[in-house]
Amino acid sequence: MQNSTVLLLIAVPLFGACGGSFPPPTQRLADAQAAERSAREVGANDAPAAQLSLKLAADQIAQAQKAMADGENEQADSLLIRAKMDGELALAQAREKTARVDHQEAAADSAEQKTTNAVQGAVK
Repeated sequence: MQNSTVLLLIAVPLFGACGGSFPPPTQRLADAQAAERSAREVGANDAPAAQLSLKLAADQIAQAQKAMADGENEQADSLLIRAKMDGELALAQAREKTARVDHQEAAADSAEQKTTNAVQGAVK
């Protein structure tokens, strides 16, 4: 057989496989739901910057679940990729808010301790 014939015999079944149905993106769904849940647990609902990202993630997960039910798995896959990213963004935004609050509390505690030290005559 010629090389081109062998290549054709190998390539044709592979191209046929590409046209097959797209499997349900169940792992992506689980990953997106986990990112959304993590963001909620860290307090994304209470962080104004994170609220929009969290809502987008939830909406996209709902749309993806509907798309999966309708057999539109490729569309669901795309939605779930975006949902996971929005969930992770909400998580980062919520953590940033928590870090900012912790920093402010630490600065206030430090100022209070400086005042206490000065009143007690501690050396700088």
